[in-house]
Amino acid sequence: MFKRNIKETVEKALKRAPVVLLNGARQVGKSTLALEFEKTHGFQYITFDDELIYLSAKNDPTAFIKNIQKPVIIDEVQRVPEIFLQIKIDVDNNRDPGRYLLTGSANPLLIPKLGDSLAGRMEIIDLMPLSQGEIDGVKENFIDTIFEGNFGKIYVDRNLALSKHDLIEKMLIGGYPSVQKIDEEDRQAWMRSYLNLILQRDIKDLAQIEKITDMPNILKILAYQAANLLNVAEISRDAKMVMQTVHRYIALLETIFLINLGPSWHTNLRLQITKAPKVYLVDSGLLIFLLGLDLKGALNDPFQMGKVTENFVVNELRKQITWSKIRPELFHFRSPAGQEVDIILQDRAGNLVAIEVKSGQTVTPQDFKSLKYLQEKVGKKFIKGFVVYSGSQIIPFGTDFFTIPIGLLWQQFNLKSND
Repeated sequence: MFKRNIKETVEKALKRAPVVLLNGARQVGKSTLALEFEKTHGFQYITFDDELIYLSAKNDPTAFIKNIQKPVIIDEVQRVPEIFLQIKIDVDNNRDPGRYLLTGSANPLLIPKLGDSLAGRMEIIDLMPLSQGEIDGVKENFIDTIFEGNFGKIYVDRNLALSKHDLIEKMLIGGYPSVQKIDEEDRQAWMRSYLNLILQRDIKDLAQIEKITDMPNILKILAYQAANLLNVAEISRDAKMVMQTVHRYIALLETIFLINLGPSWHTNLRLQITKAPKVYLVDSGLLIFLLGLDLKGALNDPFQMGKVTENFVVNELRKQITWSKIRPELFHFRSPAGQEVDIILQDRAGNLVAIEVKSGQTVTPQDFKSLKYLQEKVGKKFIKGFVVYSGSQIIPFGTDFFTIPIGLLWQQFNLKSND
Protein backbone atom coordinates (compact mmCIF):
# COMPACT_ATOMS: atom_id res chain seq x y z
CA MET A 1 0.00 0.00 0.00
CA PHE A 2 1.41 3.36 -1.03
CA LYS A 3 0.41 6.54 0.76
CA ARG A 4 -1.09 8.86 -1.85
CA ASN A 5 -0.17 12.52 -1.59
CA ILE A 6 -3.56 13.58 -2.96
CA LYS A 7 -5.49 12.00 -0.03
CA GLU A 8 -5.72 15.21 2.01
CA THR A 9 -7.15 17.02 -1.03
CA VAL A 10 -9.86 14.34 -1.35
CA GLU A 11 -10.71 14.64 2.35
CA LYS A 12 -11.18 18.40 2.08
CA ALA A 13 -13.30 18.06 -1.05
CA LEU A 14 -15.63 15.56 0.66
CA LYS A 15 -16.31 18.16 3.38
CA ARG A 16 -17.55 20.80 0.94
CA ALA A 17 -18.91 19.10 -2.22
CA PRO A 18 -21.83 16.66 -2.51
CA VAL A 19 -20.01 14.77 -5.29
CA VAL A 20 -16.28 14.14 -5.58
CA LEU A 21 -14.86 12.42 -8.64
CA LEU A 22 -11.48 10.74 -8.35
CA ASN A 23 -10.36 10.76 -11.94
CA GLY A 24 -7.52 8.94 -13.70
CA ALA A 25 -6.32 6.01 -15.77
CA ARG A 26 -7.16 2.45 -14.87
CA GLN A 27 -4.85 0.77 -12.36
CA VAL A 28 -3.40 3.96 -10.88
CA GLY A 29 -4.93 3.22 -7.46
CA LYS A 30 -8.28 5.07 -7.52
CA SER A 31 -10.24 2.18 -6.01
CA THR A 32 -7.60 1.56 -3.34
CA LEU A 33 -7.65 5.22 -2.32
CA ALA A 34 -11.46 5.43 -2.40
CA LEU A 35 -11.74 2.37 -0.16
CA GLU A 36 -9.65 4.13 2.49
CA PHE A 37 -12.73 6.31 3.02
CA GLU A 38 -15.14 3.36 3.25
CA LYS A 39 -14.85 2.94 7.03
CA THR A 40 -13.82 6.45 8.05
CA HIS A 41 -16.78 8.07 6.22
CA GLY A 42 -19.32 5.22 6.34
CA PHE A 43 -19.42 4.72 2.57
CA GLN A 44 -21.07 1.80 0.84
CA TYR A 45 -18.87 0.51 -2.00
CA ILE A 46 -20.15 -0.60 -5.40
CA THR A 47 -18.36 -1.02 -8.71
CA PHE A 48 -19.60 -1.02 -12.28
CA ASP A 49 -16.92 -3.57 -13.10
CA ASP A 50 -19.32 -6.03 -11.42
CA GLU A 51 -21.46 -7.13 -14.35
CA LEU A 52 -24.69 -7.57 -12.37
CA ILE A 53 -24.41 -4.12 -10.79
CA TYR A 54 -23.48 -2.65 -14.16
CA LEU A 55 -26.57 -4.18 -15.82
CA SER A 56 -28.84 -3.03 -12.99
CA ALA A 57 -27.66 0.58 -13.25
CA LYS A 58 -27.67 0.55 -17.04
CA ASN A 59 -31.19 -0.87 -17.23
CA ASP A 60 -32.81 1.56 -14.76
CA PRO A 61 -30.46 4.31 -13.50
CA THR A 62 -33.34 6.15 -11.78
CA ALA A 63 -34.28 3.20 -9.58
CA PHE A 64 -30.63 2.34 -9.01
CA ILE A 65 -29.72 5.75 -7.54
CA LYS A 66 -32.96 5.91 -5.55
CA ASN A 67 -32.35 2.56 -3.86
CA ILE A 68 -28.63 2.55 -3.06
CA GLN A 69 -27.45 3.59 0.39
CA LYS A 70 -25.65 6.92 0.72
CA PRO A 71 -22.93 7.98 1.19
CA VAL A 72 -21.65 5.73 -1.56
CA ILE A 73 -18.50 5.01 -3.52
CA ILE A 74 -19.27 4.19 -7.15
CA ASP A 75 -16.25 2.74 -8.93
CA GLU A 76 -15.67 3.09 -12.70
CA VAL A 77 -18.69 5.37 -13.03
CA GLN A 78 -17.97 6.21 -16.68
CA ARG A 79 -19.28 2.78 -17.70
CA VAL A 80 -22.85 4.00 -17.04
CA PRO A 81 -22.94 7.64 -18.20
CA GLU A 82 -26.74 7.71 -17.72
CA ILE A 83 -26.14 7.66 -13.96
CA PHE A 84 -24.78 11.23 -13.90
CA LEU A 85 -28.18 12.84 -14.54
CA GLN A 86 -29.79 10.76 -11.80
CA ILE A 87 -27.03 11.72 -9.35
CA LYS A 88 -27.67 15.37 -10.26
CA ILE A 89 -31.39 15.00 -9.47
CA ASP A 90 -30.60 13.30 -6.16
CA VAL A 91 -28.01 15.92 -5.18
CA ASP A 92 -30.40 18.78 -6.00
CA ASN A 93 -32.76 17.32 -3.39
CA ASN A 94 -29.98 16.93 -0.81
CA ARG A 95 -26.86 19.10 -1.06
CA ASP A 96 -25.10 17.64 1.98
CA PRO A 97 -21.36 17.29 1.28
CA GLY A 98 -19.67 13.93 0.82
CA ARG A 99 -22.65 11.92 -0.41
CA TYR A 100 -20.95 10.51 -3.50
CA LEU A 101 -17.33 9.53 -4.04
CA LEU A 102 -17.01 8.49 -7.66
CA THR A 103 -14.03 7.04 -9.48
CA GLY A 104 -13.69 7.27 -13.22
CA SER A 105 -11.29 6.18 -15.92
CA ALA A 106 -12.59 8.65 -18.50
CA ASN A 107 -12.24 12.41 -18.31
CA PRO A 108 -15.72 13.96 -17.94
CA LEU A 109 -14.37 17.32 -19.10
CA LEU A 110 -13.85 15.71 -22.50
CA ILE A 111 -17.25 13.99 -22.54
CA PRO A 112 -20.05 16.61 -22.46
CA LYS A 113 -22.81 14.20 -21.49
CA LEU A 114 -20.83 13.31 -18.36
CA GLY A 115 -19.38 16.68 -17.42
CA ASP A 116 -22.40 18.89 -17.99
CA SER A 117 -24.75 16.93 -15.73
CA LEU A 118 -22.90 17.70 -12.51
CA ALA A 119 -21.49 21.15 -13.24
CA GLY A 120 -21.33 23.14 -10.00
CA ARG A 121 -22.07 20.08 -7.90
CA MET A 122 -18.93 17.99 -8.35
CA GLU A 123 -15.25 18.47 -7.57
CA ILE A 124 -12.88 16.60 -9.88
CA ILE A 125 -9.54 15.41 -8.48
CA ASP A 126 -6.96 13.86 -10.76
CA LEU A 127 -5.02 10.79 -9.65
CA MET A 128 -2.03 9.83 -11.77
CA PRO A 129 0.33 6.85 -11.46
CA LEU A 130 2.60 6.90 -8.40
CA SER A 131 5.08 9.74 -8.20
CA GLN A 132 8.68 8.96 -7.30
CA GLY A 133 8.04 10.65 -3.96
CA GLU A 134 5.05 8.40 -3.27
CA ILE A 135 7.18 5.36 -4.10
CA ASP A 136 9.79 6.63 -1.62
CA GLY A 137 7.23 7.75 1.00
CA VAL A 138 7.78 11.49 0.47
CA LYS A 139 5.29 14.30 -0.21
CA GLU A 140 7.22 16.34 -2.76
CA ASN A 141 6.95 20.12 -2.73
CA PHE A 142 9.49 21.10 -5.39
CA ILE A 143 6.90 23.18 -7.29
CA ASP A 144 5.83 25.18 -4.23
CA THR A 145 9.50 25.64 -3.31
CA ILE A 146 10.52 27.18 -6.62
CA PHE A 147 7.55 29.55 -6.62
CA GLU A 148 7.46 30.47 -2.93
CA GLY A 149 10.96 29.89 -1.55
CA ASN A 150 14.39 31.35 -2.22
CA PHE A 151 15.82 28.57 -4.33
CA GLY A 152 19.34 29.95 -4.15
CA LYS A 153 19.46 29.15 -0.40
CA ILE A 154 18.46 25.52 -0.71
CA TYR A 155 21.11 23.23 0.72
CA VAL A 156 20.87 19.58 -0.26
CA ASP A 157 22.77 17.21 2.02
CA ARG A 158 21.61 14.09 0.22
CA ASN A 159 23.32 12.36 -2.68
CA LEU A 160 20.96 13.05 -5.56
CA ALA A 161 23.21 11.72 -8.32
CA LEU A 162 21.52 9.13 -10.51
CA SER A 163 23.53 6.89 -12.77
CA LYS A 164 22.17 6.46 -16.27
CA HIS A 165 21.36 2.86 -15.34
CA ASP A 166 19.41 3.87 -12.20
CA LEU A 167 17.48 6.62 -14.00
CA ILE A 168 16.42 4.30 -16.80
CA GLU A 169 15.39 1.65 -14.28
CA LYS A 170 13.08 4.15 -12.56
CA MET A 171 11.59 5.10 -15.92
CA LEU A 172 11.26 1.45 -16.99
CA ILE A 173 9.22 0.62 -13.89
CA GLY A 174 7.10 3.76 -14.11
CA GLY A 175 4.36 4.56 -11.63
CA TYR A 176 1.61 1.93 -11.84
CA PRO A 177 1.32 0.42 -8.33
CA SER A 178 0.94 -3.15 -9.64
CA VAL A 179 4.35 -3.22 -11.35
CA GLN A 180 6.51 -1.88 -8.52
CA LYS A 181 7.56 -5.26 -7.10
CA ILE A 182 7.66 -7.51 -10.17
CA ASP A 183 10.42 -8.43 -12.63
CA GLU A 184 10.73 -7.21 -16.21
CA GLU A 185 9.08 -10.25 -17.83
CA ASP A 186 6.02 -9.97 -15.58
CA ARG A 187 5.95 -6.20 -16.07
CA GLN A 188 5.81 -6.60 -19.86
CA ALA A 189 3.01 -9.17 -19.54
CA TRP A 190 1.11 -6.76 -17.27
CA MET A 191 1.49 -3.91 -19.79
CA ARG A 192 0.14 -6.09 -22.62
CA SER A 193 -2.91 -7.13 -20.61
CA TYR A 194 -3.47 -3.56 -19.41
CA LEU A 195 -3.52 -2.12 -22.92
CA ASN A 196 -5.75 -4.91 -24.21
CA LEU A 197 -8.32 -4.20 -21.48
CA ILE A 198 -8.38 -0.45 -22.08
CA LEU A 199 -8.24 -0.47 -25.86
CA GLN A 200 -10.91 -3.13 -26.16
CA ARG A 201 -13.51 -2.72 -23.40
CA ASP A 202 -13.11 0.90 -22.26
CA ILE A 203 -13.06 2.32 -25.77
CA LYS A 204 -16.18 0.31 -26.63
CA ASP A 205 -17.94 1.70 -23.54
CA LEU A 206 -17.22 5.28 -24.60
CA ALA A 207 -17.56 5.32 -28.37
CA GLN A 208 -18.52 3.36 -31.40
CA ILE A 209 -15.48 3.34 -33.66
CA GLU A 210 -15.15 1.53 -36.93
CA LYS A 211 -11.74 -0.10 -36.55
CA ILE A 212 -10.94 -0.68 -32.89
CA THR A 213 -7.99 -2.83 -33.98
CA ASP A 214 -6.29 0.34 -35.25
CA MET A 215 -6.07 1.86 -31.77
CA PRO A 216 -2.89 0.03 -30.63
CA ASN A 217 -1.13 1.17 -33.81
CA ILE A 218 -2.18 4.80 -33.27
CA LEU A 219 -0.95 4.65 -29.67
CA LYS A 220 2.41 3.23 -30.78
CA ILE A 221 2.84 5.99 -33.36
CA LEU A 222 2.06 8.54 -30.65
CA ALA A 223 4.73 6.91 -28.45
CA TYR A 224 7.30 7.66 -31.16
CA GLN A 225 6.11 11.30 -31.14
CA ALA A 226 6.30 11.53 -27.33
CA ALA A 227 7.77 14.77 -25.96
CA ASN A 228 7.47 16.29 -29.43
CA LEU A 229 4.88 18.41 -31.19
CA LEU A 230 1.78 16.44 -32.12
CA ASN A 231 1.87 15.87 -35.88
CA VAL A 232 -1.56 14.61 -36.95
CA ALA A 233 -0.66 14.69 -40.65
CA GLU A 234 2.27 12.35 -40.03
CA ILE A 235 0.13 9.97 -37.99
CA SER A 236 -2.51 10.02 -40.72
CA ARG A 237 0.08 9.13 -43.32
CA ASP A 238 1.75 6.39 -41.25
CA ALA A 239 -1.57 4.85 -40.19
CA LYS A 240 -3.14 5.23 -43.67
CA MET A 241 -6.13 6.92 -42.07
CA VAL A 242 -7.96 10.18 -42.76
CA MET A 243 -7.02 13.05 -40.44
CA GLN A 244 -10.55 13.45 -39.07
CA THR A 245 -10.47 9.86 -37.80
CA VAL A 246 -6.98 10.34 -36.35
CA HIS A 247 -8.20 13.39 -34.42
CA ARG A 248 -11.08 11.33 -33.04
CA TYR A 249 -8.79 8.48 -31.95
CA ILE A 250 -6.38 10.91 -30.28
CA ALA A 251 -9.27 12.51 -28.38
CA LEU A 252 -10.37 9.08 -27.15
CA LEU A 253 -6.84 8.17 -26.00
CA GLU A 254 -6.69 11.46 -24.11
CA THR A 255 -10.15 10.83 -22.63
CA ILE A 256 -9.05 7.49 -21.13
CA PHE A 257 -5.79 8.99 -19.80
CA LEU A 258 -3.31 7.11 -21.95
CA ILE A 259 -1.92 10.33 -23.41
CA ASN A 260 -1.70 13.96 -22.31
CA LEU A 261 -1.51 16.94 -24.66
CA GLY A 262 0.63 19.77 -23.33
CA PRO A 263 -0.38 23.19 -24.72
CA SER A 264 2.02 25.73 -26.17
CA TRP A 265 2.80 28.86 -24.14
CA HIS A 266 2.47 32.27 -25.75
CA THR A 267 1.85 35.80 -24.51
CA ASN A 268 -1.03 35.95 -27.02
CA LEU A 269 -3.78 33.65 -25.71
CA ARG A 270 -5.23 33.09 -29.19
CA LEU A 271 -1.87 31.88 -30.48
CA GLN A 272 -1.40 29.80 -27.34
CA ILE A 273 -4.60 27.92 -28.14
CA THR A 274 -3.94 27.42 -31.86
CA LYS A 275 -0.31 26.34 -31.73
CA ALA A 276 0.42 22.59 -31.77
CA PRO A 277 0.54 20.81 -28.39
CA LYS A 278 3.20 18.35 -27.31
CA VAL A 279 2.13 14.77 -26.77
CA TYR A 280 3.11 12.74 -23.69
CA LEU A 281 2.32 9.20 -22.58
CA VAL A 282 0.76 9.03 -19.11
CA ASP A 283 3.54 6.80 -17.76
CA SER A 284 7.22 6.33 -18.63
CA GLY A 285 7.02 2.55 -18.17
CA LEU A 286 4.14 2.40 -20.63
CA LEU A 287 6.07 4.60 -23.08
CA ILE A 288 9.18 2.41 -22.91
CA PHE A 289 7.02 -0.69 -23.43
CA LEU A 290 5.41 0.82 -26.54
CA LEU A 291 8.83 1.82 -27.90
CA GLY A 292 10.00 -1.78 -27.51
CA LEU A 293 12.96 -0.81 -25.31
CA ASP A 294 14.56 -2.66 -22.44
CA LEU A 295 17.29 -1.47 -20.08
CA LYS A 296 20.09 -2.29 -22.50
CA GLY A 297 18.29 -0.79 -25.50
CA ALA A 298 17.55 2.48 -23.68
CA LEU A 299 21.15 2.78 -22.47
CA ASN A 300 22.38 2.62 -26.06
CA ASP A 301 19.83 4.93 -27.68
CA PRO A 302 20.45 8.60 -26.75
CA PHE A 303 17.56 9.86 -28.91
CA GLN A 304 14.96 7.65 -27.25
CA MET A 305 16.54 8.27 -23.87
CA GLY A 306 16.08 12.02 -24.34
CA LYS A 307 12.36 11.82 -25.15
CA VAL A 308 11.65 9.28 -22.38
CA THR A 309 13.43 11.47 -19.81
CA GLU A 310 11.46 14.56 -20.81
CA ASN A 311 8.21 12.56 -20.72
CA PHE A 312 9.20 11.26 -17.27
CA VAL A 313 9.98 14.73 -15.86
CA VAL A 314 6.77 16.24 -17.27
CA ASN A 315 4.73 13.49 -15.61
CA GLU A 316 6.49 13.92 -12.25
CA LEU A 317 5.67 17.63 -12.34
CA ARG A 318 2.07 17.03 -13.43
CA LYS A 319 1.61 14.64 -10.50
CA GLN A 320 3.02 17.17 -8.06
CA ILE A 321 0.78 19.95 -9.43
CA THR A 322 -2.28 17.99 -8.25
CA TRP A 323 -1.37 18.55 -4.59
CA SER A 324 0.72 21.73 -4.76
CA LYS A 325 -0.56 24.97 -3.24
CA ILE A 326 0.44 26.97 -6.33
CA ARG A 327 -1.31 24.67 -8.87
CA PRO A 328 0.48 26.16 -11.90
CA GLU A 329 -0.39 25.30 -15.49
CA LEU A 330 2.17 23.37 -17.54
CA PHE A 331 3.16 24.42 -21.07
CA HIS A 332 5.96 24.07 -23.60
CA PHE A 333 7.44 26.90 -25.68
CA ARG A 334 8.74 27.27 -29.22
CA SER A 335 9.53 30.67 -30.75
CA PRO A 336 9.20 31.48 -34.47
CA ALA A 337 13.01 31.62 -34.55
CA GLY A 338 13.29 28.08 -33.22
CA GLN A 339 14.05 28.73 -29.53
CA GLU A 340 12.52 25.91 -27.48
CA VAL A 341 11.85 25.40 -23.78
CA ASP A 342 10.69 21.94 -22.70
CA ILE A 343 8.53 22.99 -19.73
CA ILE A 344 6.96 26.22 -18.53
CA LEU A 345 5.12 26.34 -15.21
CA GLN A 346 2.91 29.44 -14.90
CA ASP A 347 0.94 30.50 -11.82
CA ARG A 348 -2.33 32.45 -11.80
CA ALA A 349 -0.52 35.79 -11.59
CA GLY A 350 1.41 35.02 -14.77
CA ASN A 351 4.73 34.32 -13.03
CA LEU A 352 6.63 31.49 -14.64
CA VAL A 353 9.41 28.99 -14.13
CA ALA A 354 11.13 27.52 -17.18
CA ILE A 355 12.77 24.08 -17.29
CA GLU A 356 14.99 22.32 -19.81
CA VAL A 357 15.45 18.55 -19.48
CA LYS A 358 18.71 16.71 -20.22
CA SER A 359 19.26 13.00 -19.76
CA GLY A 360 23.04 13.38 -19.43
CA GLN A 361 25.28 14.28 -16.50
CA THR A 362 26.91 17.36 -17.99
CA VAL A 363 25.53 20.85 -18.63
CA THR A 364 27.05 23.72 -20.63
CA PRO A 365 26.16 27.45 -20.86
CA GLN A 366 24.60 26.71 -24.27
CA ASP A 367 21.91 24.66 -22.52
CA PHE A 368 20.60 27.89 -20.94
CA LYS A 369 20.30 29.81 -24.22
CA SER A 370 16.54 29.31 -24.71
CA LEU A 371 15.83 29.91 -21.02
CA LYS A 372 17.60 33.28 -21.19
CA TYR A 373 15.74 34.14 -24.39
CA LEU A 374 12.46 33.50 -22.55
CA GLN A 375 13.58 35.61 -19.58
CA GLU A 376 14.22 38.55 -21.93
CA LYS A 377 10.77 38.03 -23.45
CA VAL A 378 8.73 38.03 -20.21
CA GLY A 379 10.82 40.26 -17.95
CA LYS A 380 9.86 40.46 -14.27
CA LYS A 381 7.34 37.60 -14.57
CA PHE A 382 10.27 35.21 -15.05
CA ILE A 383 11.14 33.65 -11.66
CA LYS A 384 13.77 30.99 -12.35
CA GLY A 385 15.24 28.92 -15.16
CA PHE A 386 16.48 25.37 -14.58
CA VAL A 387 18.28 22.67 -16.49
CA VAL A 388 17.27 19.31 -15.00
CA TYR A 389 19.99 16.71 -15.49
CA SER A 390 21.18 13.40 -14.02
CA GLY A 391 24.19 14.93 -12.26
CA SER A 392 24.44 15.57 -8.52
CA GLN A 393 24.98 19.32 -8.05
CA ILE A 394 22.94 22.50 -7.93
CA ILE A 395 25.10 24.94 -9.88
CA PRO A 396 24.21 28.60 -10.62
CA PHE A 397 24.67 29.71 -14.24
CA GLY A 398 24.08 33.42 -13.73
CA THR A 399 21.28 35.21 -11.89
CA ASP A 400 18.13 33.07 -11.56
CA PHE A 401 19.55 30.12 -13.55
CA PHE A 402 20.57 26.78 -12.06
CA THR A 403 21.29 23.18 -12.88
CA ILE A 404 19.31 20.81 -10.69
CA PRO A 405 19.67 17.04 -10.25
CA ILE A 406 16.63 15.17 -11.50
CA GLY A 407 16.36 13.55 -8.06
CA LEU A 408 15.64 16.98 -6.55
CA LEU A 409 12.17 16.85 -8.11
CA TRP A 410 10.95 14.26 -5.61
CA GLN A 411 12.34 15.79 -2.40
CA GLN A 412 10.55 17.62 0.39
CA PHE A 413 11.84 21.02 1.50
CA ASN A 414 11.10 23.25 4.47
CA LEU A 415 9.80 26.38 2.76
CA LYS A 416 10.13 28.53 5.88
CA SER A 417 13.89 28.02 5.94
CA ASN A 418 14.17 29.30 2.37
CA ASP A 419 12.71 32.79 2.94
